[in-house]
Amino acid sequence: MAEERLLNILIVDDDLDARDLLLLAFERIGISSRASCVNGGNQAVAYLRGEGVFADRERFPYPSLLITDLKMPDGDGFTLLQQLKSTPRYRVVPTIVMSASSDADDIRKSYMLGASSYFVKPAGFEALARLLKLLYEVWLLAELPVVDAMGRQLDTNSAGKLGERFPQDLETTDGNEQSGSGGSGGSLYRTPGQPHRAGRLDRRS
Repeated sequence: MAEERLLNILIVDDDLDARDLLLLAFERIGISSRASCVNGGNQAVAYLRGEGVFADRERFPYPSLLITDLKMPDGDGFTLLQQLKSTPRYRVVPTIVMSASSDADDIRKSYMLGASSYFVKPAGFEALARLLKLLYEVWLLAELPVVDAMGRQLDTNSAGKLGERFPQDLETTDGNEQSGSGGSGGSLYRTPGQPHRAGRLDRRS
């Protein structure tokens, strides 16, 4: 039997109760992936970059799925989406907006900024659990780029293929990303590593 592929989930929400509800729902439906939590867009960017405490990828694995609220004081969801969209390295992370807002402009702006999907937070726990189960199953089946533990995309063989005209390392087009993080300098995006494998569900914040 093939090894089950697990997802690393990053939850971005400043509401502790909302975060605990998401974690409880994941546990209730038997999802055996690892979930980490941060309290806003700025902290989420630090997580993605592996800055500070988030440099420990054993404790804080690079996410393969990101779920974010919109209204947060320390970097709102739009700020996070804008950062993801403007940085090729992060743009490939499937990003789901889950907000209490059903405002048409919030929904439109979220998709404009690159959200993979937008859902209004369900009112009841059972409805939330059903939604998370569907979302998880969809992204578990989806093919995602292979990355190492720091989120660096591994080179693929594009010779003679449709995408050959695009560089392997799109990050080199972004000056802000060239310096890297965690003391790695400019070599951050050029040192190949082992593909990251997710762990089991674990509450981390």
